[in-house]
Amino acid sequence: MALKATIYKANIELADMDRNYYDSLQLTIAQHPSETPQRLMVRLIAYILNAHEDLQFGKGVSDEDEAAIWQKNYSDEINLWIELGQLDEKRLKKACNQAKAVKLYCYSSSANTWWSQIENNLKKFERLSVEQFESSTCDALVKLLSRNMEFQCSIQDGQLWLTSGEETLLIETIKLK
Repeated sequence: MALKATIYKANIELADMDRNYYDSLQLTIAQHPSETPQRLMVRLIAYILNAHEDLQFGKGVSDEDEAAIWQKNYSDEINLWIELGQLDEKRLKKACNQAKAVKLYCYSSSANTWWSQIENNLKKFERLSVEQFESSTCDALVKLLSRNMEFQCSIQDGQLWLTSGEETLLIETIKLK
């Protein structure tokens, strides 16, 4: 018997002053059985950082032909392809060939080692940007994970302030490329 996805709901009040984007998001997030809570929360934050009316979750973990998150236009062209983790060059090349822009959000304690090994190979991908979440940020995000989540988010000057109940986190990424 195959394991089923765990479903999470997130209601988010978003004020992104950097991009002049304001929205109330009601997201349903399916956690694949092989997806860690850390990856799920990084995926949610990546969605928030790039929120757009056409942004949607892809099949990601369960389908290698889709991004973790992507934004397609009405012609089904991919404007933005978002990936998570420490991917190989082949996967990123495919994304760069299909999308106008590609963002990779890496996380975990081994991200620095991965980056030092692949950095030179990724310089050739002009459409690619790479950002890293600190391990401490990911650990704090996992503590906020619940089946029904309520967040207030404010983004200004590249900083995301995430509030859930009495807890407020400052979430910043380190730009690697």
